Amino acid sequence: MSGFKIFKRKPTKSEFNEWLWGWFLIAPTIVGLIILNIIPIIQTMYLSLFKSGDFGKGNIFVGFDNYVKMFNDPQVWYATGNTLLYTAIVIPVSISISLVIAVLLNEKIFARTAYRTIYFIPMIAAPAAVTMVWRWLYNYDFGIINYALGKIGLGPVNWINDPDVAIISVSIIGIWSIIGYNVVLMLAGLQEIPKDFYEASMIDGASPIYKFFNITIPLLSPTLFFVIVTTIIQSMQVFDFIYMMIDVTNPSYNRTVSLAYLFYNNSFKYSDKGYGSAIVMLLLVIILIITVFQMKAQKKWVYYR
Repeated sequence: MSGFKIFKRKPTKSEFNEWLWGWFLIAPTIVGLIILNIIPIIQTMYLSLFKSGDFGKGNIFVGFDNYVKMFNDPQVWYATGNTLLYTAIVIPVSISISLVIAVLLNEKIFARTAYRTIYFIPMIAAPAAVTMVWRWLYNYDFGIINYALGKIGLGPVNWINDPDVAIISVSIIGIWSIIGYNVVLMLAGLQEIPKDFYEASMIDGASPIYKFFNITIPLLSPTLFFVIVTTIIQSMQVFDFIYMMIDVTNPSYNRTVSLAYLFYNNSFKYSDKGYGSAIVMLLLVIILIITVFQMKAQKKWVYYR
């Protein structure tokens, strides 16, 4: 190839204008990512190398001391385990329920639009308001859940203060609140599946279960992949449900505290923003590792039409 010269063709005026318009249209997104995501990440990483001074002023550079302290802090490992456990409970249950509901609502049923609205309502409700309602439902003495259990001959459950049950109680709230959002996304994906596949399978005599596992799920896999990724990221950042339901004096605190909740306590309650920033960086690294793994694994089960 040494005897040949490669000449780059100068772009035409129309190609150059198209290039400019492309950058112009994505500029708001790029600016938003830089301001709202990249800059805060850099600031947090920088702040994690400091120890907050008295009254939040006069930060002292400590290098990686916050990270050493973090890796030797048992509460950080409790929070990491709780965050992963919460995510492991919420993801499969919420995705499974959302998928079933989306498939049912995609059929021609009575009051379909009303059902779609009802399932989406929890998504637009404020998390604090949602959690306060669930606190009353979980109340040991007067809660409607324990009342219903008593009616069928079962004893009351200490949903909030029992360390063995509290993480499940919080997970139920997370599942209930995310289903509507997932259903809407899956419905959009289901409506993009060509009807020809189902008509051909009906001619061949395929059962509904066969169509669900061999047509619906493979063709819906790109939407499922997006829903799984976003739901995992949201679940890993759980804070409001736990914060509103369980305080630091609760016997269930160590079994329910999340990394985001631990960051809040250290940064704002204990005024140690440097240590809190180190905890956030740990959460970021875990989310990145999980996301990279998902991006690699999607090649084996996601089918793009």
